[in-house]
Amino acid sequence: MAKPTLLLIDGNSLAFRAFYALINQVDRFVNHEGLHTNALVGFNNLIDGIVDPFQPDLALVAWDAGKTTFRTGKFDNYKGNRDTTPQELVEQFEPLREMVTLHGIKSYELTDYEADDIIGTMAQKGEQAGYAVTIVTGDRDMTQLVTDDITVWVTKKGISEIDHYTPAKIAEMYDGLEAKHIVEIKGLQGDTSDNYPGVAGIGPKTALKLIKQYNSIPEMYEHIDEMKTSKQKEKLINGKEDALVSRDLARIRTNAPVTINLDDLAYKGPDYENIIPFYQHLDFKAQLVKLANQGYTIPTDDHTEDGAFNISNTTLNMTALTNANLDHVSQLTTAVDFYLELDDANYHTANPVGFVIGNQEKGYFASRDIELLVHDSPVKAILEDANITKHVFNAKELYVSLHRLGVSLKNVEFDLLLVSYLLDTNDNNDDLGALAHDNDYYAVQTDEEVYGRGAKFAIPEEDADFFEHLGRKAMAIGLLREPLLKKLTEHEQLDLYRDIELPLTKILARMEATGITVDAQQLLQMDSKLTERLSELEQTIYQQAGHEFNIQSPKQLGVVLFEEMGYTPLKKTKTGYSTSVEVLEKMGDVPIVASILAYRQIAKIKSTYVEGLLRVIHGSDSKVHTRYLQTLTQTGRLSSVDPNLQNIPVRIEEGRQIRKSFVPSEPEWQILSADYSQIELRVLAHITGDANLQAAFINGEDIHAATARRIFDVPDDEPVDGNVRRQAKAVNFGIVYGISDFGLSKNIGVSRQQAKTIIETYFKQYPDVKKWSESVIASARENGYVETIAHRRRYLPDINAKRFNARSFAERTAMNSPIQGSAADIIKIAMINVQAAIEKAGLKAHMLLQVHDELIFEAPADEMAELEQLVSQTMDSAVQLAVPLLVSTHIGASWYDAK
Repeated sequence: MAKPTLLLIDGNSLAFRAFYALINQVDRFVNHEGLHTNALVGFNNLIDGIVDPFQPDLALVAWDAGKTTFRTGKFDNYKGNRDTTPQELVEQFEPLREMVTLHGIKSYELTDYEADDIIGTMAQKGEQAGYAVTIVTGDRDMTQLVTDDITVWVTKKGISEIDHYTPAKIAEMYDGLEAKHIVEIKGLQGDTSDNYPGVAGIGPKTALKLIKQYNSIPEMYEHIDEMKTSKQKEKLINGKEDALVSRDLARIRTNAPVTINLDDLAYKGPDYENIIPFYQHLDFKAQLVKLANQGYTIPTDDHTEDGAFNISNTTLNMTALTNANLDHVSQLTTAVDFYLELDDANYHTANPVGFVIGNQEKGYFASRDIELLVHDSPVKAILEDANITKHVFNAKELYVSLHRLGVSLKNVEFDLLLVSYLLDTNDNNDDLGALAHDNDYYAVQTDEEVYGRGAKFAIPEEDADFFEHLGRKAMAIGLLREPLLKKLTEHEQLDLYRDIELPLTKILARMEATGITVDAQQLLQMDSKLTERLSELEQTIYQQAGHEFNIQSPKQLGVVLFEEMGYTPLKKTKTGYSTSVEVLEKMGDVPIVASILAYRQIAKIKSTYVEGLLRVIHGSDSKVHTRYLQTLTQTGRLSSVDPNLQNIPVRIEEGRQIRKSFVPSEPEWQILSADYSQIELRVLAHITGDANLQAAFINGEDIHAATARRIFDVPDDEPVDGNVRRQAKAVNFGIVYGISDFGLSKNIGVSRQQAKTIIETYFKQYPDVKKWSESVIASARENGYVETIAHRRRYLPDINAKRFNARSFAERTAMNSPIQGSAADIIKIAMINVQAAIEKAGLKAHMLLQVHDELIFEAPADEMAELEQLVSQTMDSAVQLAVPLLVSTHIGASWYDAK
């Protein structure tokens, strides 16, 4: 018969382990009240990972009662070398004890004793009473307690991995010795962690050898006279008092005067009624999800006019949809929650595998049969009915996916993905379940939990399981609509959502579905030329090196440059010399280095852009169809993927040549490029209200030349040198990004002191820029976020961080985000207005691409003059700033020619 079990946990040791395992993210693990939670997260994971599956009969978490114990009375400097416990951890000890109690585990501490002594005493009591005892700690000193019935688990690498110590393992580690000998070894060698000395000059190997020979420190000193005269004997004689004191300090007491008995340690299991609000207070989303999926009710604070309304405790009314019961869908006549499941993230090519439609009033209807969506079905009729509002997740994806099926989605009023993103741009997850959890709705699982991911991704074969997941997704969309729209209103972001982001989804969907034509032959010709160019560079590099080698091998390149050719290595890595671009650029005017940098540039253009574009041209229309990620960046800028058309290189001619392959989709059509000029600096002038900065734009001056005159004291009657203007340009844009004197010195090649003087001069010339930068950082510290002109928020969790680097980055971000984010607002407003103007004018033109501050169009040649004027005027007037917006336009036969 198996023995009953006693589980003993070293609270302080594991709390410290958990805290320092996540020390680099300490300022990110903070609940809504500012309580740090990194130790609480780790400790809770430990309890869930050990106690829950263990299900012990008895359990105890022992804590240190304070720094003063009987050991400090014996040795003043015991643990005296330890740093003061960080305040971020101190504030977690009280909730840690509460967490333990709520898990049904006894907490206990004893004045003048350490947690080790409580555990040692209770372990012996348990062993004597016939229990199998398991001790969990982060302290290897506990291994001295190991017996046949006492096992010690020691955490390592934070708390995620555990070593199990048994008598056999002790014997293996200590060359046949037993656990009782560990104290003897520690007495001789000392312990730097606990700060007791041992015998000076006696290390671990010697200590082990002596204890193997003499069994214990007292026995060793009984035989000290028999030892041969040696330096070791002298050390032992001189260090006798330290050895005996250290031995005593190292020994864990098994007879501490504890006031608890084994009967007090009955493991009760978690108190779910009270642990749920505890987790809610700590913002432990993952734990709440786990409990919700186990059937526990997660209460919320949301209310309707009818009173309390618990969105996480709502029963799902789900029906499988077939041809036979399609008439039920026709009863959905006001607002519907709709979700379409695809089998891949790229919705331009993914297959739809199921859908769900319904609402709380009439229930939900799900099917795998996509045919029920199309033709003349009631589902299609509802989706295309402009009088029925739709609540969805990722409207843009839905527009494109349904368009591929011949369905025209109308009247989308709520997009859960978009609203969640606007409420917190830091949380750019695109999994419905995860976003629902972030918004305190737990009655839905993530896709990874249901489908798996990567190679393990699979849609459930059982309709019941699949439809349950689809139904819960749709229900989450419907139930989260009211509380999230309420939050948007409170944040003054409803206009941002309804007037900018939601209308933009339809425009982006149209752009994506339209695609842009790519001339494959042009790319193939370019590929051939680049191959020749790479071959020429290869031969040049081989001649410069004196032999052939693998140019793309950093290791071989390092040997060539720094060993064979004798150049001074600037940086080393674990595998050898660093040959990064940054290192190579710092090496100066070295012919082989110039050749290597050119080779790398050309190779990247060839593989990433030329060959990459050839792979993604759709065979059906000779176009590429990018996806714009509307809910990714924290500034509000759009991001392009599959393929990324926003980062085609333009600084070197080979990169610019790629744009020649982007051509109109029809003969006799042309490409129009419309680009905002210096929009971020114009936004800076507007939001800072700086008169000098505004005057430059209002007077139509070259802003970089104007800044050069001010900060480098260039007289008005003299032209601005090109190099000076370039430096002024770096300063202008550097200020936008909160650049430091160190960063500016690197950018423009001056000393750090000179850069500091330049920045100070800039702020003297543009004093309101300085005032604004200080005020926006102060506001961020107070509110935790900054805003754009359209009330787009960016939360800055590190703005009050104690760590300098994290705080400094947050301060620079506080300055940059309102500027870059406002620029994003402006181009989005422009896109909406331009599309409306094109439709009003009845033009055939298509908006094709958005590349940061640039819009790309195609249109018949005979429309170009009208389109150019329409686009320019509409973009110029997108918003009213204190300075004019300026748009430059270009027309050509390709994107390249339109620049």
